[in-house]
Amino acid sequence: MSVQPELRTLEIDIPSQPDALVKLSLLLAEDEINLGAVTALIEADMALAAAMLKAVNSSLYGLKGRVQSVHQAITYLGTREIAAITFEMGLRAAFPPAAELEPLWQRAARRGLLMGRLGLRLSLDAWAAHSAGLFEECGKAVLFRHAADHYKSMLRAATSDLELLALERTGFGVSHDALGAALCESWGLDLAAVASVRHHVTIHATRVLPPQMSRRSVGALSAVAQALLEAPATLDEVVAEIAPQADLDETLVLRAARALADEMAEALVHGR
Repeated sequence: MSVQPELRTLEIDIPSQPDALVKLSLLLAEDEINLGAVTALIEADMALAAAMLKAVNSSLYGLKGRVQSVHQAITYLGTREIAAITFEMGLRAAFPPAAELEPLWQRAARRGLLMGRLGLRLSLDAWAAHSAGLFEECGKAVLFRHAADHYKSMLRAATSDLELLALERTGFGVSHDALGAALCESWGLDLAAVASVRHHVTIHATRVLPPQMSRRSVGALSAVAQALLEAPATLDEVVAEIAPQADLDETLVLRAARALADEMAEALVHGR
């Protein structure tokens, strides 16, 4: 899928999807996913496989034993989560390493995991939710790569992502939410994930889901994950406001969110 023409005129490069992720996307689109083919594809890229195994063995995933192979990782976590971790590693690899971006990638991993597992528990599109969480802030990485020094000053000056959008539009003529959505489109992500990335800043700030969003439930899960990660005390309030807009049951969403928050907190505390 091509990048929007108006973004091309800004001369801000959007990285191409790595070949391994193109092939992985095709495998995931099949009605019956070939686990052997997914395993072989990831293992064929040694750097990608090593990064994926390192991520799986981190405390974030809370596995009791150390995972030694891609096949074992898929057995423990399932195809969706392993594919999502592989996309996470591919996304990170598309940008030069930078200390300023490390918090962004860490948030992406936790947010993607939360949104994916929330989607699974609520019988929603878990893959679209997980990928939306992973890519939500990727537009910041695009701008950082485009003009690192200039963008560092913006990151320091902004007190919120809403304020950052205004600074970005003034300085670059485009904001990270639009660039992130463009990257998602060019990488062929689900339309619901693209829409969530495009509107996430406004959703978080206003707790209102734009009526034109594709599958509004993904945007709702973004708001719930944001509350869990940044302001847990507001979780009940956020769920009460956002769930009805996506035709989700408030009680079920709140129960799933609290359970996941407890699971992740326990895994991180004990470093399992």
